[in-house]
Amino acid sequence: MERRELDFVVLNQGYVSVNGRELEHEASGNALLTELYRNHIADWPKFFKMDTLSKAGFVASELLIKELGEHRLGSEEFAQGRAIVLFGATASLCADRNYQETIQDKDNYYPSPALFVYTLPNIVTGEIAIRNHWRGETSFYVTEAPDAAQMAFHLACAFQDQVTDSILAGWVDSSRNDDFQAFMTVVRREDAADTGWIEGQLKRMINILNNK
Repeated sequence: MERRELDFVVLNQGYVSVNGRELEHEASGNALLTELYRNHIADWPKFFKMDTLSKAGFVASELLIKELGEHRLGSEEFAQGRAIVLFGATASLCADRNYQETIQDKDNYYPSPALFVYTLPNIVTGEIAIRNHWRGETSFYVTEAPDAAQMAFHLACAFQDQVTDSILAGWVDSSRNDDFQAFMTVVRREDAADTGWIEGQLKRMINILNNK
């Protein structure tokens, strides 16, 4: 039996698609994330306090969950069995730069705790987990570029426990407020053993991301 390809979402500052279907939009940059939130989500006001990395990851995850038709509040078993494993290159650089601007000038010194909260890259995994009430493993790996083989390896490792049944996985990166890219998918335990197949699926998404 031929295996069904993984569902996925790809977005950057000027492009967004769900399973290859491009979504219509008018805005670009950070405003695109806000447009997508208002048009497709609109029930999580905490979005407006997030940094760009978290907004990009949050929007990508929401569009994917909607495509999959998953219930927001699943069973206790599902909540504990859903992990999040994300990758990115610049970590919290965008938020770090924004925070640095608040402390750069000693005569205009206004350090913002709201910005400082986001100077860790794994905050994006926490935002997604809190939104969905998932209590599985959450990880954020910092790598130079999206590498399908490396990602497939880490996903296979995440299934070594007896609890994880599925993983929200992908790439999320942002170096500046209007510069971001992400792709996201869900990998299930039954697929995890075939790392070659997972690697191929991830390569397909990386190719789309790199060509947009």
